[in-house]
Amino acid sequence: MSCLITMSQKELNRLEAVQKIKDRRLSVIRAAEMLSLSRSHMHRLLQAYKRDGASGLVSRKRGQPSNRRHSDEFRNAVLDLIRERYHDFGPTLAREKLIELHPIAVGKETLRQWMTEAGIWTSRRERKQRIYQPRARRDCLGELVQIDGSHHWWFENRGPKCALLVYIDDATGKLLHLRFAPSENTFDYLQATKTYLEEWGKPIAFYSDKHGVFRSTHASEKDRTSGLTQFGRALYELNIDIICANTPQAKGRVERANRTLQDRLVKELRLRGISTLDDANAFAPEFMADFNRRFGKEPRNPKDMHRLLAEHENLDGAMCRKEVRTLSQSLTLALRQGDFHPRSF
Repeated sequence: MSCLITMSQKELNRLEAVQKIKDRRLSVIRAAEMLSLSRSHMHRLLQAYKRDGASGLVSRKRGQPSNRRHSDEFRNAVLDLIRERYHDFGPTLAREKLIELHPIAVGKETLRQWMTEAGIWTSRRERKQRIYQPRARRDCLGELVQIDGSHHWWFENRGPKCALLVYIDDATGKLLHLRFAPSENTFDYLQATKTYLEEWGKPIAFYSDKHGVFRSTHASEKDRTSGLTQFGRALYELNIDIICANTPQAKGRVERANRTLQDRLVKELRLRGISTLDDANAFAPEFMADFNRRFGKEPRNPKDMHRLLAEHENLDGAMCRKEVRTLSQSLTLALRQGDFHPRSF
């Protein structure tokens, strides 16, 4: 019974024919015709069945490597050659060049499988980019503000590579604040956000990526603030939510704005000969006004969701670096080396 379980359909058909021959319900010639076999092959099957039973009809090659199977050494040599000279070739073209120049003959599908398993080639179906459904804009100004940093050669060869901190409203697509900074760091995000809040007020939420400035991997279930970054703690004190997107496509508004800025803003800085952070930050309001006039949209709801600071909320006290230390019995505290970095306060 166990033999029947492992038999293929072709072998089961042969077993049925052999049993009919043994029962004299079918002739050898008729059975050979039905199975598309020669008479001599049919007689060999009868002898195998008589000698070993049903297991005699099972192919002895099952579970054995094919005689046409290439050795691991040959496969590795072919892949090394492809990596060296044909790393950006598809399987069909790579096979043609292997035959033409080396000469090495490998089946196209075999080579395709080898290159796929080795990570050298990816099929068009797998290369097809995932399509993301556009997310509807929020209704009101200040309901959701996307923030991101774009590290780029903003001054081309006239100055150093730096970061542009971008604040863009989700409902209108308008730039609400730009700040040039040496890099994406906590100090400059706090300073930029402070300026933003002084001008516009508090939005309902900021929408960012999972940069270390915005998101900590050491959150505590008992204390909501213990797992926040300095930036997240500052927003928590001011009752502003921070939402971290899982993918770049989720915050597509600011990602697309960055691409536009890397084209238009770079050229505007070039025309004005601007090559320093201070001069670029001074020019930013003029550029934002022109950008918003060209690309900004009216919100579906005219209500402005920005909120004023409450009387008990201290903007300077929130937008700064804070460290928790324990006083010793002598009323002293210890600070790590580097805590007094000039850009930390």
